Amino acid sequence: MWQLAVPALQLVVRSIVIYVILLVGLRLFGKREVGQFTLFDLVLVLLVANAVQPAITGPDTSLTGGLIITMSLFMVNFVVVKLRGVSPWFRRITEGQPTIVIRDGQFIRSAMRREDLSEDECMMALREHGFAKVEEVSLAVLETDGTISVVPRQAEMQRGKRRVRTRRI
Repeated sequence: MWQLAVPALQLVVRSIVIYVILLVGLRLFGKREVGQFTLFDLVLVLLVANAVQPAITGPDTSLTGGLIITMSLFMVNFVVVKLRGVSPWFRRITEGQPTIVIRDGQFIRSAMRREDLSEDECMMALREHGFAKVEEVSLAVLETDGTISVVPRQAEMQRGKRRVRTRRI
């Protein structure tokens, strides 16, 4: 139960390699939110998770090995999150760039094809924002997190109160 079948360093390296491969694969996969996964996306993720489990653990089935793998994954994830926070270059690579999919009431079909986004999916996002027609939209952007932001053609400028905090001596 506690005895490792392989060296601990091997478990750490296997975990990190699989993490990086999955991160790159999911980054190339597209800009869908987890909540927007289709049934096919969910099946793919479940099958990939099942397929890579033996690649991470190898012949080891010990509790100690599982703890080493878990801690390795937490640590590499912590490093990735910190790098995204301090490096705009790393953030661009891991998150990508927003994509304009509607401009001045017209779909940008080349961008939609590149992002594998259908007209129906764009219209669903527009309806969620309260728009019935694409002509009502000045700009729609597929954000890096998979959401679609919409700016109406007749946008009212909403300005918040500017608050200035002063210190009295």
